[in-house]
Amino acid sequence: MTTAEPATGATTISDKLAERAEAQGLLTLGVEEEYLLVDAVEPRTVEAVDQVFEALGTDIRDSVQHEYMRSQIESASPPELDLGELHDAMWRLRSGLATAAESAGVRLVAIGAAPAAGPHARIVDKPRYHQMRELFGDLSPGAGLNGMHVHVSVPDPETGVQVLNHLRPWLPIFQAAAANSPLFAGHDTGYASWRSMLWERWPTVGPAPYLESHEHYETLVADLIASGAMLDEGMLYWYARLSANYPTVEIRMGDVCPSLDDTILLAALARALVATVLGDVREGKPAPNVPHPLLMAAHWRAAHDGLEGLNIDMATREPRPAWKLMRQLFDYVRPELERHGDLDRATVLMGRLRSHGTGAARQRALLSQQGSVADVVDWLARTTAGTR
Repeated sequence: MTTAEPATGATTISDKLAERAEAQGLLTLGVEEEYLLVDAVEPRTVEAVDQVFEALGTDIRDSVQHEYMRSQIESASPPELDLGELHDAMWRLRSGLATAAESAGVRLVAIGAAPAAGPHARIVDKPRYHQMRELFGDLSPGAGLNGMHVHVSVPDPETGVQVLNHLRPWLPIFQAAAANSPLFAGHDTGYASWRSMLWERWPTVGPAPYLESHEHYETLVADLIASGAMLDEGMLYWYARLSANYPTVEIRMGDVCPSLDDTILLAALARALVATVLGDVREGKPAPNVPHPLLMAAHWRAAHDGLEGLNIDMATREPRPAWKLMRQLFDYVRPELERHGDLDRATVLMGRLRSHGTGAARQRALLSQQGSVADVVDWLARTTAGTR
């Protein structure tokens, strides 16, 4: 959900790393992930975030923070240039959190929404969260909603706003690829990402509008705060936005992915896409001004179908198999994948995703094999920790 500012490690770019990035003409990359805490035996969520914090190792503590609900926890990687180093950093975070959860008598699960029925979790005891609860009521039901956010460096806010415009047509396919919450309250919702449908109830969730300038962006933020639709800039929940604190564009992918492989693939594609559209911005190419209702339809399609159905080709405005659009994205950003040294790894990970499907598809496959919600949660816990 990310109702708080990113954890310390997420996008704090050191001078040395920034110099390396500039010298090589590359973009830095960081990832935030949110997780559920579930009972050690049953699939129900538990309010165990404080106990998990107490069990955290000192090596990852600065990169972990509370989320909105007491049954959630969030990690944030340091920014990296090398995709392998990002993978290693994320693996340390996931495995460290899973170990801390086990020490606290619970399990760490990467899933968009709670799959099993259970009592509503309480919010974390922070003044900001109490303000949100008082103003917005029960917009985040049950145990909380868990997403994945990718930060990619941009040279300045004005350029960042133009990047946001160019990203708009591509974001539904990222949401489709991340779909990982078909189950809610013990049953199949009929959606690949039920989290997306619950999440859209917040007043500022949706595609970013077509932006004229950074001044236009700041004016909209100020107007939304003044309207009461959000408390502060941290509640600007557009599918892509500028970071309030760091020189990055934040792409809010959708559901947190069950496997680290999928996380790394989507992060690599996000960086390559930002780098690709940066070239268009520098050449003065205008971004396609895709109609907002069509974007909303594409994001709904992504939530409903994931990659296993259809989505909308923004160039032709016609439905196409979502996997073909995913392939189209990969081919579009291929030169930047190669320039950043990510092409070989991304090609392998793309093949794996094509083979096993999204998190939603894998959960449904388990259920179709006469599995239960408990079996799904068992698999998710193993996959989250990297033990399969």
